[in-house]
Amino acid sequence: MHKKLPARLLSIDVFRALTMFLMIFVNDVDGVENIPGWIKHVPASADGLGFADTIFPGFLFIVGLSLPFAIKKRLKNGDPFYKVALHILARSLALLVMGFLHVNLEHYSNTALLPKAVWEILITIGFFLIWLDYPKDIKKTTRYLLQAAGVILLLVMAWLFKGGKAEALVGLKPYWWGILGIIGWSYLVCALLFLISNKRLLTQFIFFSVLFTINLLYCTGLLKHPLPVIGNAASPALTMAGVVITLLYSTLVEKGKEKQLWILFTTIGIAMLFIGFATRPYADGISKIRATTPWIAICTGISILVFELMIWLVDVKDRQHWFKAIRPAGTSTLTCYLIPYLLYSLYMLTGFRYPHFLNEGIGGIARSFAVAFFVIWITGVLEKKRLRLRI
Repeated sequence: MHKKLPARLLSIDVFRALTMFLMIFVNDVDGVENIPGWIKHVPASADGLGFADTIFPGFLFIVGLSLPFAIKKRLKNGDPFYKVALHILARSLALLVMGFLHVNLEHYSNTALLPKAVWEILITIGFFLIWLDYPKDIKKTTRYLLQAAGVILLLVMAWLFKGGKAEALVGLKPYWWGILGIIGWSYLVCALLFLISNKRLLTQFIFFSVLFTINLLYCTGLLKHPLPVIGNAASPALTMAGVVITLLYSTLVEKGKEKQLWILFTTIGIAMLFIGFATRPYADGISKIRATTPWIAICTGISILVFELMIWLVDVKDRQHWFKAIRPAGTSTLTCYLIPYLLYSLYMLTGFRYPHFLNEGIGGIARSFAVAFFVIWITGVLEKKRLRLRI
């Protein structure tokens, strides 16, 4: 391992790509029948953990892994405090807007003016127009006009939206914030905490401990109501865990204590698993839907151990080529996340249906893996053409 921490760990991008690949897979396989129950999400009322329940917390953890590098880089490049803060706010707002509209898709009415699939495609086009990674040589006027067109398109789609039942139609409303919205809130909280603090390992560990404790108090019934912005603190706790691990990695490598890194990461990962199972009887069980303390602890432990494996494979053994096929999912992650919305909309518009053998059992699992690879391949093609989102 390098004694000096590189500016950007390749293992983080690989970990993100793998997590995004699995997120697409579990979202698609959720509609497949007659497969082992452990692959899917555990029901909201259950005390348990399915494979699908570990993917999103892993992504929140990765957001935390990347966060210190991104903010420190901006500050090192001379960006003033207010400019970095505005960037954090802008990124969070973008995720909240997309998450908010996606959540309302779940309640879209068949009696609305536009078919659901058309509305879904148009808001996705709006996302691309606003947050596309525009080339640096493009004229500012052209860029601003395209972004303005995206904003207008989203506003028109918001005005046209009709949700709920035919006899009681409603407009857009915050049922919850969706996957992207949750990421947005978690990023906002953790990034601002990191920015306004001294950025030291101990300080970020205290932040994590406070967030973790808030969730524990909520899950044990000592805290009766969710708090503003952070809710029951589950998501920001997972993100802050990633921040802590990155800073611990940096500290150990800078001090030349690489051997201790492996021991510490393994110990912390196992300890988090133990905390998860130890708190299970007292903190509302293990549940992703209820965002319980045992779920946070177990998923944090899993994420730490998987990240340790990624460091060994990618940064030590130089095996990043093993993950070449899914690389675009780690470098154009938001684009990759949005592609399935276009894909499934096209299915609806064309009436496309998979053959029966691809809707159940091993055939269905194979189909979902194929869909994940296909989505990432499309993302890679778009990336080469500079058609990717950047916030």
